[in-house]
Amino acid sequence: MRQAEHEESADDSRIVLGLLESVERDGAQSQRRIAADLGIALGLVNAYVKRCVRKGLLKVSEAPARRYVYYLTPQGFAEKSKLTVEYLSYSFSFFRQARTDCAQVLAAAKARGVERIALAGMSDLADIVRICALECGIDIVVIIEPNAAARDLAGIPVAKSFNDAAVAFDAVVLTDLVNGGETLRMVIERVGASRTYAPKLLGLNVREDGP
Repeated sequence: MRQAEHEESADDSRIVLGLLESVERDGAQSQRRIAADLGIALGLVNAYVKRCVRKGLLKVSEAPARRYVYYLTPQGFAEKSKLTVEYLSYSFSFFRQARTDCAQVLAAAKARGVERIALAGMSDLADIVRICALECGIDIVVIIEPNAAARDLAGIPVAKSFNDAAVAFDAVVLTDLVNGGETLRMVIERVGASRTYAPKLLGLNVREDGP
């Protein structure tokens, strides 16, 4: 499975798990509240609720004032337990591979004289690159994320595009887990392949002679 597809599948499982956990805590809360807790759109919550009801994971009953109460079925409890184990397993496996790949990428960049980098994409992978960058003495000076709402992440400026980035950098490390191929093309067009690095787990070939 391609990394983007794997990440999409993991996101799907995380949403289902989050929904089931939310309903277990309080089945009477509104879908709007669930959406706020999970950080996703209300329409997406509605779609996942309907899917979980169809699959027999949730039951719904009408309450006063045109409200609804959701309950986990025995199958829903079993699915929540399974997804919890799968999510933890995926998280640990992803972290181990990503940490190794990011350390290799940054070591290669350091050997080429890179001292200041930009990250293309705000994701779990970006967080791991931040850890590795501290260990190898490379500065992350900006994160490029078109959909970002915040202006900084842990003190690192966040820009919606390279044009908005007000700092200079030596190279770019790809950290987009969803649209890696598209972001890679954009980054290479902007800074060139020689200044672009992609961790191996993304499955993207930047250049013939290195990461």
